Amino acid sequence: MGWMTRFLTAIAFLAIGVIFSPETFGSKSANITTFVKLAHLLCFSTAWGAALWVTFIGGIIMFKNLPRHQFGNLQSKMFPAYFMMVGICCAVSVGCFGYTHPWKSSSTAEKYQLGFLVAAFVFNLTNLFVFTPMTIEMKQRHKIERESNIGEEVGWTKNQEVAKVNPKLAAMNKKFGMIHGLSSLANIMSFGSLAMHSWYLAGKIDL
Repeated sequence: MGWMTRFLTAIAFLAIGVIFSPETFGSKSANITTFVKLAHLLCFSTAWGAALWVTFIGGIIMFKNLPRHQFGNLQSKMFPAYFMMVGICCAVSVGCFGYTHPWKSSSTAEKYQLGFLVAAFVFNLTNLFVFTPMTIEMKQRHKIERESNIGEEVGWTKNQEVAKVNPKLAAMNKKFGMIHGLSSLANIMSFGSLAMHSWYLAGKIDL
């Protein structure tokens, strides 16, 4: 099934849900509020689900099963798209939550929630425009590794062995480790901020 088919199928189900919703034929202001809430919920859940998958499942599986250079090349293509998508979703969530909870009339808890969403947005922007470009630039390390006939294996063992006798590779490993660590921290902070908001939403749902 192509991506367009899947997209149209999802839109069709969304349209059916809207048609059969009790609020569909209500007042205009009620409809606007419902659509804003829907946009917030869809964007938040997309950001939350993507962060959960990439951080704790997909990335780990790929690292443990793909040759390291292939893994790095894939990450260099996937991460910019991932951080952009999550950043856009967080921005929409910030706008929608701010619309339904005006600052002056919001409670302290609601202001904190808006802060968590803004934090998630900022952390993703930092990764997208600062750490990811710096990490991609470190792909020159692949050239050094290829000269030492490593990089096509799974895992870091051979890299660490060669780095012990190759000062240039060791220095690049250190710099990459620092950048990757900061990027991972920003990603975890973003995930944590979304997790805090998920707890807030769970408390508002009446099942």
